[in-house]
Amino acid sequence: MNIVDIINKKRVGKTLTYEELKYVFLGYLNNKIESYQVSALLMAICINGMTDEETINLTKVFIESGEILDLSSIPGVKVDKHSTGGVGDKTTLVIAPIVASCGVYMAKMSGRGLGYTGGTIDKLESIEGFKTGLSKEEFLQELKDIGLVISSQTAELAPIDKKVYALRDVTGTVESYPLIAASIMSKKIASGADKILIDLKLGIGALIHNESDANKLKEIMIKIGNSFNRETRVMITSMDAPLGRNIGNSLEVMEAIEVLKGNIDTPFASLCIELASNLVSMGKGISLSDAEAEVIQVIKNNQAYNKFLEFVKYQHGNINSLKVSDEKIEIRSTKRGILKGINARIVGEVSMKLGAGRVAKDDPIDPSVGISLNKQVHDKIVEDDLLCTLYVNKVKDEFNIRDAFIIE
Repeated sequence: MNIVDIINKKRVGKTLTYEELKYVFLGYLNNKIESYQVSALLMAICINGMTDEETINLTKVFIESGEILDLSSIPGVKVDKHSTGGVGDKTTLVIAPIVASCGVYMAKMSGRGLGYTGGTIDKLESIEGFKTGLSKEEFLQELKDIGLVISSQTAELAPIDKKVYALRDVTGTVESYPLIAASIMSKKIASGADKILIDLKLGIGALIHNESDANKLKEIMIKIGNSFNRETRVMITSMDAPLGRNIGNSLEVMEAIEVLKGNIDTPFASLCIELASNLVSMGKGISLSDAEAEVIQVIKNNQAYNKFLEFVKYQHGNINSLKVSDEKIEIRSTKRGILKGINARIVGEVSMKLGAGRVAKDDPIDPSVGISLNKQVHDKIVEDDLLCTLYVNKVKDEFNIRDAFIIE
């Protein structure tokens, strides 16, 4: 095979075979094909797309580039959940202990944040001592012991995805739904769960901005899951406004704890209940309504909160260590009206500039900084109303945060 011929084939819109995809991407993983050649192929894929068969074959190549975690030693159905990322998305911290409390094994490998989208691992590491880097043996033992484990992604699972994603990030080829689908599903399938729930974010603060693309991505991810004998559900949820009240690592853990303690009368809590209910429904083979009844029960009787505490302790975290910066900047309204929207992207970008996110993958994170929203969409606003509070540390700047609040 010849890499230039393969690039030209996709450039004119033809379908690549499994063998051709394997030749290119495993060759790149093993440093036999140059990054600029793979970049050219990725751009051709972005422009011309891929057939469903091509996307499934690409996913297969990604999976086969590393090992597949074997969870068969754990009895029963194992479930996993993935969010395509957004601002203030701390749903995993809430739904994982809920699902485990309902008797369904929740095995999850999570990532770190980049840019204005936060990562579950960063949030968990705001808890002093919390160990996110688990060995395969530790991962399986914790899942067996308490029914729940969250660990950082190991280098052995779908290693080509990490290398290709780094290339996509710097070549303008991130927003291609076949590439997004292959990236997400290869990692989820390699992680070993029997059933997978995808929380597909749609809106200004998400990777996907229009409903048509979201539906295409939903369809192909379900097809990929089915082709690997993994029941896959995809929920399309909004990311126009930040998810929940808090944005920032310690702040988001605190908000997750509030839900687990029974504060469920919020849009964020409602989404967590819906996601958890889907996972319990899949794991137990019961109706959504029956699953939701179980989910609400384990929240109300504190089983879910106690499971969260057990999980944190098992991974050596000190839950009492959570703290936010003592320095605050209060942002107040200069006009009156109705709050029509809160721009998630602006909020996320300001949070990142304060130190809660990272521009480059090795940037340090300050877990004590972030933003707490004091108003929600549809609230009535008068002059001098407190819109939000910035928790600041080294960077003491309000940036353009007021622009995020659309008051009419």
